[in-house]
Amino acid sequence: MCPDAAVPQSSQSLEKSQSSSSETDPANDGRTVLGAPDISRALRRIAHEILEANKGADGLVLLGIPSRGVPLAHRLAAIIAEFEGSEIPVGSLDVTMYRDDLRRQPTRAPLPTAIPEGGVDGKTVVLVDDVLYSGRTVRAALDALADHGRPAAVRLAVLVDRGHRELPIRADHVGKNLPTAQTEKVRVRLADFDEADSVTITGGAR
Repeated sequence: MCPDAAVPQSSQSLEKSQSSSSETDPANDGRTVLGAPDISRALRRIAHEILEANKGADGLVLLGIPSRGVPLAHRLAAIIAEFEGSEIPVGSLDVTMYRDDLRRQPTRAPLPTAIPEGGVDGKTVVLVDDVLYSGRTVRAALDALADHGRPAAVRLAVLVDRGHRELPIRADHVGKNLPTAQTEKVRVRLADFDEADSVTITGGAR
């Protein structure tokens, strides 16, 4: 969901976060607010929170929202498997044709939706995305999910929450709350698609 709660940090981790936010990404001419180690720590924290909220891994299904939500979902599943010693079903949920802005924006080609074997009925589904912005992508994801079954519960995990919500949607698990101006752009780069892991901010007042 690019571009489209606060998690307490120790003073040490806050210093690391502040340090990374001062770096400049020359490839994007923007500020790097999360580097690869920051993203790794954020995902491990989110995985812990998911397990705590669900009281274990039973009945969990992770569905990534393309494109970068999918590799994030797989990474979370791998971390949970490391903690729990059992694999978590992972899939993808394309929301392209469920968006409410199709008439205003060029439509990209739909990406595959892959619901894990066993479906989502009666399961706790965690939707995974990279950036939470207006909330419209998540609303589309909920509509898309309803066409595939009736989960017992649906939760939302995002790497970055940049604010500026247009709908009453809130993430259950957030890697980093990142206050931004609407004129700024948040770019998540993942090694699965890009050369490395990073989150950068570009644009806005200089």
